[in-house]
Amino acid sequence: MSLSSAPVTSRPGSVTGAALPLVLGNVTLEYPDGGGTIKALDNVSLGAAAGQMVSLVGPSGSGKSSLLAVAATLVRPTCGQVVIDGITTADLKDAELTALRRDKVGIIFQQPNLLASLTAVEQLMIGHHLRGRPLRAARSRALELLGLVGLDASAQKRPHQLSGGQRQRVNIARALMGSPKVLLVDEPTAALDHERSASIVGLLRRVTDEFRVATVMVTHDTEFVPLTDAVAVMRDGGLTAPSTGHNTSISEGQVGPFVPTREGPAGVN
Repeated sequence: MSLSSAPVTSRPGSVTGAALPLVLGNVTLEYPDGGGTIKALDNVSLGAAAGQMVSLVGPSGSGKSSLLAVAATLVRPTCGQVVIDGITTADLKDAELTALRRDKVGIIFQQPNLLASLTAVEQLMIGHHLRGRPLRAARSRALELLGLVGLDASAQKRPHQLSGGQRQRVNIARALMGSPKVLLVDEPTAALDHERSASIVGLLRRVTDEFRVATVMVTHDTEFVPLTDAVAVMRDGGLTAPSTGHNTSISEGQVGPFVPTREGPAGVN
């Protein structure tokens, strides 16, 4: 299986694919639970290449959200390595992790969490301004991205004036303001109907291709998995062999049951 068609995983005890925007190596995450611990992630290794979109599927409680939180450096793993754009995060201070997320990682939450008092263009501008960019440059970038997601005519509308699908598009545009290397997406279609869901996943596919970001998308909508380049299945905190008829073979020395869903990144009409 080539890098262009599936995520890269690492050999036990090491992290391969140093040039990849996102690499998780043998990540374990444990939480205290009374007198014991709960293992939310169990020795998980995966990676995503630039321009590659990976679906992360599995039942509720399987560890998908925990994996996304660790990949976003919002939660430090108990052990293992997280590498973002070649930067190993284990020894970074909290302020350095914040800067890394700001500059390298775009996060698209399940709920857009837009500020009620701000227009669509202002939602994007405020984050860009906090990065130290001039307001004029922030506005230009924001309008460009709103046009990309099909909201150029809605730039001055506030959240209550937008549909659910439009608010999610603002959410996507906001995540792209910092020109991230990695895009982490948590259930983007959970609150949308089928038509809007298809539109949002198609947009994420196009964004992945055009911006050459490494995208990992948590989803329950397996209908849209074929739009992604590969699928990783989680269960009980680990990556498990999927119960599909797809070819699950991977290169020698790699671990992790990834299934290619496409022949490599390609655009969505």
